[in-house]
Amino acid sequence: MSERVAAFECRMCGHCCLGEGGIVMSPLDRARLAAHLGLAPEDFLARYARRSDGKTYLRTGEDGYCVFFREGCSVHRAKPDICRAWPFFRGNLVDEASWEMAQDFCPGINPAAGHAEFVRQGLACLRAEGVLERAAGGGDECAAALRIPPGLGEDL
Repeated sequence: MSERVAAFECRMCGHCCLGEGGIVMSPLDRARLAAHLGLAPEDFLARYARRSDGKTYLRTGEDGYCVFFREGCSVHRAKPDICRAWPFFRGNLVDEASWEMAQDFCPGINPAAGHAEFVRQGLACLRAEGVLERAAGGGDECAAALRIPPGLGEDL
């Protein structure tokens, strides 16, 4: 595929921001969001987070969306790594069938790019955002979902 074909362009539809339980925050995510909002970490947690099964999640509003979704992400510069990574999650990168299913959910994924190009652009995006480095070194609740198998994309 041509490099000019974008594998993903966010349409700010909010599909990935909808639903309870999907936005897990690492300690770094929590600190980054608290600083961005000018809050002490404990105030941020009390106001915007919930704990479940030993993990810390962003709360959702009454509409079911992340509390920070308002016709787009209102904390975009400080958003959690799990949000930075979408749709370049491990499953979509290593499994073409998962990538195809994700297209039904996310209108920003471009099937014309092809899976190999999606992987290439996804890995580049994750490196540029620093997500791969943080996931590789992290033992927190988010790292496993973002950790990429060694050697993925080396043949692209």
